[in-house]
Amino acid sequence: MTETVMNPNWIAVDWGTTNLRIWHCDQAGNVLDETKVQMGMGTLTASEYEGVLISHIDHHVSDDVITEVLVCGMAGARQGWQDAGYLTAPCDTPSLSQAVTVHTADTRIMARILPGIKQPEPADVMRGEETQIAGFLKQTPDYNGLICLPGTHSKWVHVQNGQVVEFQTFMTGEVYDLLSRSSVLKHSVSGEGFSQSDFVDAAKSAFENPADASSQLFRLRAQHLVHDTDATVLRARLSGILIGQEVAAMERQWNHLPITLIGEEALCSLYKSALETVGKSVDLNLSAAPTLRGLIAIRTGKGSPCNAN
Repeated sequence: MTETVMNPNWIAVDWGTTNLRIWHCDQAGNVLDETKVQMGMGTLTASEYEGVLISHIDHHVSDDVITEVLVCGMAGARQGWQDAGYLTAPCDTPSLSQAVTVHTADTRIMARILPGIKQPEPADVMRGEETQIAGFLKQTPDYNGLICLPGTHSKWVHVQNGQVVEFQTFMTGEVYDLLSRSSVLKHSVSGEGFSQSDFVDAAKSAFENPADASSQLFRLRAQHLVHDTDATVLRARLSGILIGQEVAAMERQWNHLPITLIGEEALCSLYKSALETVGKSVDLNLSAAPTLRGLIAIRTGKGSPCNAN
């Protein structure tokens, strides 16, 4: 009988709705190579995942060893590669032993997908963010407070004693995209540029009057038509209104809890500005690849990747 030999190097995969990110890592979690392509769940059927993955990692696998592939994100959704299920909050972040093994035709790889986390009441789910939280908790195991993960669907997560206790999702990023591309506001906010001061003012106004947010949104169109207000200003105000309304919804939750923002700098900085404008201090936990940090923490027990772009 031939003995199974595992490759000390491994593949970390963040497979989202739109994008696929792949990192080739050594045993310690140092990044040796990285690939990012627009080949997310939204464009694939379940039978296509393996072929897409192999096309991007074929040069990192060989016939004489088995290479482990650890996947998180929407590849584990019902409409993804294979349903990886959910852990139920309150719970720990996923461990390697809870990952679901995918039966692949290519025998050179052993692919596993991490589960997401669900909350029964009020109903909510996350898939991918739990991996980012795992990376943060590996570095800060005693953290007790709120973690905000800005994104297309931003998450506010209460963490206590190393567990995800409860969480709430906001569609802020997706609403921004819909309004700026598919609503009457698209004629007023197109282009580039961003006015930080107008963002802050709009966030403060929305925080103080969240019930008036819908009217504030249409006012952007009116300001363009009546005053010919520049798109740079209106785009910032649109972002400020939406984030300010989100922050207002979370005010009752934070009490005296600390807040940490996890994610990429540009979006986290906007949330930080909005929160500080209404008197809430926050910590930034920035990473170019927070999901990779979590995958490495789960796979190797170490908290930080090296050389990740």
